[in-house]
Amino acid sequence: MEGYLGLFTAAFAAATLLPFYSELALVGLLAAGYDPWLLWLWATAGNTLGAAVNYVMGRWLLHWQQRPWFPFKEKHLGPAQRWYARWGIWSLLMAWLPVGGDALTFIAGLMRAPFWLFFGLTAAGKGGRYAVVLGLYAVGAGEWAGGGS
Repeated sequence: MEGYLGLFTAAFAAATLLPFYSELALVGLLAAGYDPWLLWLWATAGNTLGAAVNYVMGRWLLHWQQRPWFPFKEKHLGPAQRWYARWGIWSLLMAWLPVGGDALTFIAGLMRAPFWLFFGLTAAGKGGRYAVVLGLYAVGAGEWAGGGS
């Protein structure tokens, strides 16, 4: 259970300000023999809940944006706002992106996107990313296990 909780924590942190890469934890736990389905579930849940923190910050904490500790600076908000203005709520399917994805979730809160729609789209995008990582790992493990010719 500790491995799954550790992955949840890493995925949660990766969706917030902290410089984490939960994919590394995911692949390490896969290599250690953990259940891929449960890994996907814990990683998706942690990363989506971390994005929900950004949403809440966008919705409720914008009046503190001039503080040095505030997570999103104008240089990050501008591109995310333009992306969100162009693609709207559907841009949240791209919230998994390493650059700008976290800002998109913040912008969704700022724009007062309906929370459950935000949550569903964000979860779909983030779950899709982890599914791709799991699939790539499975393909790679199959090729390596086959010995090559």
